[in-house]
Amino acid sequence: MRFKKLDLNLLVALDALLQERNISRAAERVNLSQPAMSNALGRLREYFGDELLIPVGRQMMLTPRAESLQQPVREILLRVDSDVVAPAVFDPATSIRSFSMLVSDFTTTVFMPPLLRALYAAAPNVQIHLEPQARMPHELLEEGEADFLIIPMQYVSSLHPCVPLFEDDYVVVSWEDHPTIRDSLSREQYLQAGHVVSSFGSGGSRNLPVLEGWFLEREGIARKIEVTASTMAALPSLVVGTARLATVHRRIAMHAQQHLPIRIWPSPMKIPKLVQMLQWNKVREADPGLRWIRDLCLEIGSKI
Repeated sequence: MRFKKLDLNLLVALDALLQERNISRAAERVNLSQPAMSNALGRLREYFGDELLIPVGRQMMLTPRAESLQQPVREILLRVDSDVVAPAVFDPATSIRSFSMLVSDFTTTVFMPPLLRALYAAAPNVQIHLEPQARMPHELLEEGEADFLIIPMQYVSSLHPCVPLFEDDYVVVSWEDHPTIRDSLSREQYLQAGHVVSSFGSGGSRNLPVLEGWFLEREGIARKIEVTASTMAALPSLVVGTARLATVHRRIAMHAQQHLPIRIWPSPMKIPKLVQMLQWNKVREADPGLRWIRDLCLEIGSKI
């Protein structure tokens, strides 16, 4: 089918090429052979009068024209998938759809178990894929690689709708046989202690620990960081048998206390509450399946 001389079938190939920037990977993404994808690229170059992808060393780079096509082409395909391909109604009891969610280990630990129990009861054949927030999660949301993103308020994208899901505060965790902390945890003890912290990065680089930016900005101090880990849920286990402290979400600490020899202390620092947000792509706002999942998430979030 052609629209103003453009073969609309080529839009799927174009989207894959713009996302992958590699002919072989693009072909695999849409189940085409490499020669067929090369042919599609040739036809796209002819239609747009532009090379679109140009070899630079062993990689292929997008031309300015190709970069300008990335978002509109992706949004067209997402809208087709949401408004045309997806069923007009969603019956959770019979649906076999799959949904993907970008979640942290904190969310996986405290929010996903009750959500999955509710899903199992109401929509037993629906599949849920929990994906790590390994790279810029907003990109995966915008590319349609994920249906939902659950992330702290300060990290949401202004380009897509979102709603508050639940809140949590911060507490401090120590080994129950800590050598110096007995009946209370003072600010001085907190600042003098070694700390186990979460630090997330990619490509071999390391970002500031999750709370460290706040400490430096609000308090003008830096904690004595002795251990960094790319996890929040495991931090309580990493202080056991040491004099170190970990500052974690209360729900993480309560969960860990059920099976670890730890003590939970009020934070001697006034740390702002965590507000966890649920975000989705604006293009898929009308999808009835996504609306149903969203409403269920909000219901569960109000109860945990």
